[in-house]
Amino acid sequence: MPEPTDAQSMGTKTQTLADRLLDAAIIHVPFDGWSQAALEAAVTDTGIEPALARALYPRGGVDLALAYHRRGDAEMLAGLTSRAGEDLRLRDRVALAVRLRLEAADPELVRRASALFALPPYAPDGMRAVWSTADAIWTALGDASEDGNWYSKRMILTGVYSSTMLYWLGDQSPGHQASWDFLERRIDEVMQFEKLKAKVEKDPVLSRLFALPLAAMSAIRKPGARGASSGSGGLPGQWSAPTAGDTAGDSPPRTAGGPG
Repeated sequence: MPEPTDAQSMGTKTQTLADRLLDAAIIHVPFDGWSQAALEAAVTDTGIEPALARALYPRGGVDLALAYHRRGDAEMLAGLTSRAGEDLRLRDRVALAVRLRLEAADPELVRRASALFALPPYAPDGMRAVWSTADAIWTALGDASEDGNWYSKRMILTGVYSSTMLYWLGDQSPGHQASWDFLERRIDEVMQFEKLKAKVEKDPVLSRLFALPLAAMSAIRKPGARGASSGSGGLPGQWSAPTAGDTAGDSPPRTAGGPG
């Protein structure tokens, strides 16, 4: 087995330090929120150099909250992988993913994060975080859509996840059972919409009536589908540099995907 390179070792060490700071900060978040004070308390508890802590979390509490969110996504994906052998319908796999994602989080820490990302300067960070969760779920479930369905699936799931999370935060039922029932109802509503969309596409009259919007949805491409860089995190509206083929045809630069 090859020995790890210096770069790999440094990356692992940095990740370990970041995790140590996050673990230490979590203890203080219920009292201080996702704040600079929580980061400073974590620095004191771990003995990590303040300059290194600032390098790892330059925006303090905001970056700590985003790191906690990414950790929850990773735990959800691990849970989905461990249950990949179960024979479930797609709707049930989506429900399982949302449930696993919420079970990976602590309600009080999520409340604090919700309050932080409700502030205008940090609202875009919060929206990107939830979008990334929806994208992670669909990617893990094998979504192969390339057109406007790529966006609509993630937009709808973002709404389902967000509404279920808000319900879950106030749920006092045993085992959060009321939240899982709420989730099932939301997914049932989404499935009804999908059935209606399929009916429109198959109906000769309705398909002609909605021909223009259906054609527009088919023409939209997901980020990276036309050779754009995927470094934007899969969000719509990210600009990508034109390729050689674009410049040869004097076509203007385009966004990766389009409006979501």
